[in-house]
Amino acid sequence: MTILITGAAGNLGSLLAAHLLQHSAADLRLMVHRHDVPEQLKVSGRSEVIRADLARPETLTPAVKGVEVIIHFAGILFKAGPEKFLPVTNTQYFQNLVDAANREQVRRVILISFPHVEGPTTPQHPATGWLDGNPVSWHARTRLEEEKYLFANAREPISLRVGMVYGRGMLMPDMARRLASLRLLGVWRQRTQIHLLSKEDFCVAVSAAAANRDAAGIYHLGDDGNDSLQEYLALACRQWRVAPPWKMPLWMLYSAAWCCELYSSLTGGGALLTKDFIDIGRVNYYGDTARMKQDLWPKLKYPTARDGLKTF
Repeated sequence: MTILITGAAGNLGSLLAAHLLQHSAADLRLMVHRHDVPEQLKVSGRSEVIRADLARPETLTPAVKGVEVIIHFAGILFKAGPEKFLPVTNTQYFQNLVDAANREQVRRVILISFPHVEGPTTPQHPATGWLDGNPVSWHARTRLEEEKYLFANAREPISLRVGMVYGRGMLMPDMARRLASLRLLGVWRQRTQIHLLSKEDFCVAVSAAAANRDAAGIYHLGDDGNDSLQEYLALACRQWRVAPPWKMPLWMLYSAAWCCELYSSLTGGGALLTKDFIDIGRVNYYGDTARMKQDLWPKLKYPTARDGLKTF
């Protein structure tokens, strides 16, 4: 089996590629745009790096030709004004990929999504796989549009709605750790339910979604814990032996986001924080993982963050 990973130079894409090279017999086609993949992912006879641009459909044909499964990660996150670019870089670019996959008769397309597309959810009322949600953030709205196009057009569509993936080397937790070490990590006071998943369990579940011929539909990937963002950060800071995050008023966090977006707009650089990040971060989210345990990964390596953070 040949698997195409889009966004293979990114954080989660390169993580999954390394896992597949070590734990599966699949050949990999690693799709990149501007940045190259880490050198350790270039394995002769197992992986091939190909450059393509989701904005240019004609470049996608060589990327998807001859592959059986596509796992889609590619996207833009850290940039000012997500309401302006996400309807294009998420929705339209993904449509280009699905259309190219159909032309080349790719069997399965897997979209990496998140539970926020169903709107606020909790362990008592978890996300269960609906496509009629009304999410509040631009990241979630455009990802929901991707899911709708996927299930209306792909031959074997799968959406993996993933909670927060943590572990050493993960972009957001590593950034939180650096900020905490500088006493710059802050979080709002109101408890926000989140659904966590270790990077090891994430890789196994996604690999199973690619390999299991009976897998289909929407799966929520998460552990068995019942955590809030505030509790997770406090627990992680204790593990890192740094001071806990500041409890900040929302106006202060939104002001910081405004400054970051202004810097991004003026310089063309990245935005560490945006208003939309805060909007999506404040949404309670929790997915029903019954289908994940039935079809993909029945026994988690780290059932809770308290188990997984011991290795972080």
